[in-house]
Amino acid sequence: MVSTVRLVLIFLLVLVAGVLVGSAITQWQPAETPADSVSRPMDFGERVRVEVLNAGGRPDMARRAVDILRSRGFDVVYFGNAESFGHDTSRVLDRVGRIDAARDVADALGIEMVESEADRNLYLDVTVRLGLDWEPADAFGGASAEDSTGWWDPAADLLRRLRQQ
Repeated sequence: MVSTVRLVLIFLLVLVAGVLVGSAITQWQPAETPADSVSRPMDFGERVRVEVLNAGGRPDMARRAVDILRSRGFDVVYFGNAESFGHDTSRVLDRVGRIDAARDVADALGIEMVESEADRNLYLDVTVRLGLDWEPADAFGGASAEDSTGWWDPAADLLRRLRQQ
């Protein structure tokens, strides 16, 4: 009886170890080299991590751009003020060698200037610097700035409804 219990315990231990090793092997993928990440095209549905900086100095510029980008499926990982204000021209910077992703972001915001300025120390793909020339109405195809708030902003939705009554 004791030897049967030991045999079952050893079998279960080997089975669990096999499952863990098999799981680790199936999830292992070779590390991507920097050359691979630069040369590969962007796959449909691939996450594009974006940082949005207000470099123009007008209130709520970054928040409005975040709403636009998130509504179009971009992953905005940070937004806030740039290191200085008063920049006239908006720019979209490619940070990882995926210029096509930067162009997609620029198109979503109606920004023409797209540049490559790689910085592998940042954990993002694209930086947006909003200058004084950026207007959210242009990015929405003529919608007003009031209509540019995201669906998750209940305060703006309430204010919009109260104004309509």
